[in-house]
Amino acid sequence: MFDWFLQTFPQAQPLHGLAGGVLIGLAGAVMLLGAGRIAGISGMAARVTGLGAGAPWSLAALFILGLPAGALIVAAALGGIPARFPSSLALLALAGLVTGIGTRLGSGCTSGHGVCGLSRLSPRSILATLTFMATGMLTVALLNAVAGGQ
Repeated sequence: MFDWFLQTFPQAQPLHGLAGGVLIGLAGAVMLLGAGRIAGISGMAARVTGLGAGAPWSLAALFILGLPAGALIVAAALGGIPARFPSSLALLALAGLVTGIGTRLGSGCTSGHGVCGLSRLSPRSILATLTFMATGMLTVALLNAVAGGQ
């Protein structure tokens, strides 16, 4: 089965994904057990910008600053990380806006619900994560049908 996976997805790096997942889970556990807070990015970002309550501002700011800092450290250690973004800044801004609206409507983001909420067996997070996953799968299927997998 693993050979099929590697043949079907030649660019996949399952061990990197596993290591990343373990680190994300560990960070969520440390945040919950150490600070008594859910490690949801949208909640932390709302706290930093003054649009939400919750974690102390300094903790939220460090959490948000740690996201790009961690990526920069990994990129430096690995000699860069290939990334592709839409060429349209307007499309990127629209996507960010729609994502922000969705996190407010859903009372959290994928990290808050999918990592922290599922680990606590929160019914709301289970439903939210199922919705995220179904919507993502539907979006990929539609894009593949329309764009031919491009």
